Amino acid sequence: MSGALPPEDDFRSPFQVDRDRVLHTTAFRRLQNKTQVFWSGEYDFYRTRLTHSLEVAQIGRSICGWLLASTDDFSPENTIDADLVEAVCLSHDLGHPPFGHAGERSLNHFMAPYGGFEGNAQTLRLLTERIFSQRRTGMDPSRAFVDGILKYKSGWGELKEVEGKEPANHFIYDEQSEYTGWTLGGRAFPGELEVGKVRDSFKSVECQVMDWADDTAYSLNDLADSVRAGFLNEEAIRRWAEKRGLESGPDSPLGDLIRAISRGRIDSFVGHRIGLYVKAARVQETENFLSGLSNRYRFRIVVDQATQAESEIFKQLAFEVVFLSTQLKQLEHKGSMMLRRLWELFHLRYVDQQPVDGQFFQLLPPEQVEEIESVETAGERARLVCDFLAGMTDGYAVRMYQRLFSPGFGSIGDIVG
Repeated sequence: MSGALPPEDDFRSPFQVDRDRVLHTTAFRRLQNKTQVFWSGEYDFYRTRLTHSLEVAQIGRSICGWLLASTDDFSPENTIDADLVEAVCLSHDLGHPPFGHAGERSLNHFMAPYGGFEGNAQTLRLLTERIFSQRRTGMDPSRAFVDGILKYKSGWGELKEVEGKEPANHFIYDEQSEYTGWTLGGRAFPGELEVGKVRDSFKSVECQVMDWADDTAYSLNDLADSVRAGFLNEEAIRRWAEKRGLESGPDSPLGDLIRAISRGRIDSFVGHRIGLYVKAARVQETENFLSGLSNRYRFRIVVDQATQAESEIFKQLAFEVVFLSTQLKQLEHKGSMMLRRLWELFHLRYVDQQPVDGQFFQLLPPEQVEEIESVETAGERARLVCDFLAGMTDGYAVRMYQRLFSPGFGSIGDIVG
């Protein structure tokens, strides 16, 4: 990976090239059929990973515009690059598997003997090594772009050693440490940036903008979907607020949400709040071991405390009332079960290299089989099988499961589909 500049006759900046390459990939298009909150394809109005990524990108650009307009020392020539932030925001969910967080937990469990699975680490793997599936290569991203998507910087093995157990999330794969070194210009992390949350807090300013844009979209737009789906209504919010000891009267964030629902104005509520969240961000100069070398580390994003607290309330509301609901947990269980059976079958055939039903027939597409058979270790084979599963859309995973395990599924029409 070189982070090569565009050709001399290319009128785009390197960050516009990063963005455009992402937009035209199969991995990006697949996000339209990957779960955000509710299973994709159930209803037309629910957000998918694709619409979420587009919304995060728009919010990220708006934050950049706001910071340019509101920061005295910023100018069009000296500001946070909105094209870079847009590229980072569009890419931030590329590595997430089918069936949302349930799919991510399942793959991490399956991959525990081989270095784990993490959606953000998988995004990094795609962009640097595998996003162009036909030739199994990365997109030669710019250094600043890679830095922007490196939300977590501790390796799986490092966290396992520190925590004494296999980490559940928030890590990169051990073999990806070269990318953190590359973004740091070959420098090592200083001792005070300990493995885990402390090191993860050391982010480029573009990554911080993406983080707040993601939080904004997650905490507000998911509320709108939950209201339309019938999971959130006035009474459910009041009950939850009372249980949590939170204010839900007229002059509170939850009271504003209740009023918006009662008036049928949830979209206006969300749109207004997004604007407030954008303007709640400001930049602050900071000092660290890279601040004198790069503007990416000279500034940090600071968000108004009241707005941040409100965002956390909305996220907690959605998590406890919607994500933990019986209906969604049943769907999560079903998705996890399908992934588990697919993993067990593919692991037997391709990682353990054992016959299935007494035969060595192929279960995966020829290009996947060829690549898996070209590597030597079980760990490499497992990672490639995991790549295949993680790249599935919800619909493709369901069809693959039905084709292999459902007795009533198997006509020529099913095979073609």
